[in-house]
Amino acid sequence: MMPFGSGYFEFSRKLENHAAAVALNYFAYNFIRIHRTLRIGPAMAAGVTDRLWEVNDLVTLWEAYE
Repeated sequence: MMPFGSGYFEFSRKLENHAAAVALNYFAYNFIRIHRTLRIGPAMAAGVTDRLWEVNDLVTLWEAYE
């Protein structure tokens, strides 16, 4: 068993930071990345979007949200 000392799990000390990192990962997985088995993104396969998104699209969406 590893101790929870200095340097261990420092990347997500705050729950808000962890939630933001998970949301970003899910978005990139579903909307930006092409998958080998599907040969398209999962969001495209589900009919949520008709194109692959780029990181610039994500930044624009985030700025519009704020």
